[in-house]
Amino acid sequence: MTVLQNAPLKSLEEGNWFKLICGASFQDLPAVRSLTIAYTLAGADCIDVAADPAVIAAAQEGLHVASLFVKHAREKGFLASESLPLLMVSINDGDDPHFRKATFNYTQCPPNCSRPCERVCPTQAIVFERHQDKYSGVLAEKCYGCGRCIPICPYDKIYTSSYVSTPGAVAPLVLSMGVDAVEIHTRVGREQEFKRLWQAIAPWLNRLKLVAVSCPDDKGFIEYLKSIYDLMSPLPGALIWQTDGRPMSGDIGSGTTLATVKLGQKVLTAKLPGYVQLAGGTNSYTVAKMKAMGMLRTSMWDGRKGFTSNNSSNFFELSENFPKSPYIAGVAYGSYARVLLSPILQKLEDKEVNNHSDRAIVRLEEEPDLLWQAVELAHSLVSQLKLQQER
Repeated sequence: MTVLQNAPLKSLEEGNWFKLICGASFQDLPAVRSLTIAYTLAGADCIDVAADPAVIAAAQEGLHVASLFVKHAREKGFLASESLPLLMVSINDGDDPHFRKATFNYTQCPPNCSRPCERVCPTQAIVFERHQDKYSGVLAEKCYGCGRCIPICPYDKIYTSSYVSTPGAVAPLVLSMGVDAVEIHTRVGREQEFKRLWQAIAPWLNRLKLVAVSCPDDKGFIEYLKSIYDLMSPLPGALIWQTDGRPMSGDIGSGTTLATVKLGQKVLTAKLPGYVQLAGGTNSYTVAKMKAMGMLRTSMWDGRKGFTSNNSSNFFELSENFPKSPYIAGVAYGSYARVLLSPILQKLEDKEVNNHSDRAIVRLEEEPDLLWQAVELAHSLVSQLKLQQER
């Protein structure tokens, strides 16, 4: 058996895989670039972005910039690795809350409205009379479709528009832009939709190091996962089951993590081939909750010997050869991870507004104080998972 030395994949085996979810609908290019830099230098294993060429390019640029600072980050005590994070794109097999954006006509807003939508938005995507251009409404590139603004609007003026990343659009991205992994968002009962999507991307699967499947809980959940595993087999690389416990809610409060931890426990009990990774409601309380429930890998469990190389054609053909981990292999952080760095991102935006030179864009790496503040914040989250085995 040939063991892969790729650090991100090794993290799956060790049970400390950390994924940053930029958001399947999040298209704020400067923010994606900055988030990628900060979390890469903090030790993330995977950066998950929208299946959009501009977003992918922004993340790739962020990865390149981060590679120039790895040595310095390690000298500062951060967990940056010379093996850069995997770059993942998210696609879906149908309409999904991750693939929608809020919108409203600000001229219809009553002048005496207290604007609760503006306060509740976690990415500051809702603005009124933005000072640099007097724009009012939803900044589509920042909106990632959490939907919190919809029920809170006292006049029911906010609605959503959905979009779907088609397989025909995703495949060329995998071919031409060096994407390492794909995550498929699905729901119970979508066997036919999943099959059509899988058949469309199948010719390019051998270019990927990893496939993830994200699915929220519902009646027949485990049976559905088993059915789509049969449809996907054999796989050319690693497989992750992402348990989407309470989507896009990690920044709301400590209680949101409970749903994803319980769902992760449910999938572990089912002993499905592949790795189990939490998402949806994850935040600073997640690792502690996992530890309390005995869901983290301990030094008493020696696990598998490693992943096989993609050159080995038959390792993933038999489900009994796929690791059936008795522990959670990793955690993905979305809204919480982004909001954690929002003060830094806002400072960068403010510097752009106040910058009177010809340089319109202020880049994170050009502001050393902000760069290392961002990495410190990201490290405070990454280290909870990466260093938990040493505690």
